[in-house]
Amino acid sequence: MHHDPSPPFTLVMLHGLLGDQQDWQALGEALEQVLPGVRCLALNLPGHGQPTTPAVGSFADFHDWLSGTLAEAGVGRYGLLGYSLGGRLALYHASRRPAGLEALWLESAHPGLAAPEREARLAHDEHWAKRFEQSALADVLTAWYQQSVFADLTPPQRQRQIQRRLANHGPAVAHMLRATSLGRQPSLWQWLAETDLPVGYFSGLRDPKFNTLANRLAQHAPRLRHWALPGGHNLHVEHPKAMAGHLARQLAQHLAQTLPR
Repeated sequence: MHHDPSPPFTLVMLHGLLGDQQDWQALGEALEQVLPGVRCLALNLPGHGQPTTPAVGSFADFHDWLSGTLAEAGVGRYGLLGYSLGGRLALYHASRRPAGLEALWLESAHPGLAAPEREARLAHDEHWAKRFEQSALADVLTAWYQQSVFADLTPPQRQRQIQRRLANHGPAVAHMLRATSLGRQPSLWQWLAETDLPVGYFSGLRDPKFNTLANRLAQHAPRLRHWALPGGHNLHVEHPKAMAGHLARQLAQHLAQTLPR
């Protein structure tokens, strides 16, 4: 009897606010070395990259956009890897249990605030959205990368980040910040504790906020795999090889288990 080979598995990558699909290049190359033939698809988030993809107005809109984008790209079986904002969007999408999603990896991404903390976060993001709308992008980016979450960047690294982000369109960034604010994100801590989807989480030891969050999450969701790497907030740029090693091992294991008998 003739068995059709199982459809190919795609690793879909979602960058953070201000980024684009090029951000994953080093990680993609490192993955290809340790897991040859892995199919990676790095997307530009709505409002990002050139040409910019249409804007979305909410997490639910993003979920629909991603489902449509993957269908158009012919993606059947897939895993999601999301960084920061991209991780929050990946997590929301995963929580809707889309057909074909087999694994989720988060990098420096927040699982959601408790209700009383949301108001303050909305105000915080509105403040930044106004700046992105009204001020020169170079000035806003200079202030943006002074935030404590980027404290481990050296001055040359910070300058390089600002240079790379100047292609963004301020109003599009403002729109995305408002639509996908952490203050609008449902809390998915409980979902992460209960899901049977394989979930991995990468945090940087020099990113105290998210490393502490990841440790809390690992206690709350005992099946979650947590890797703390010696880096800051943006590990796929700082430590692509180490990250690729962990990903490749888990991916190879997953694919070996899901191949047709």
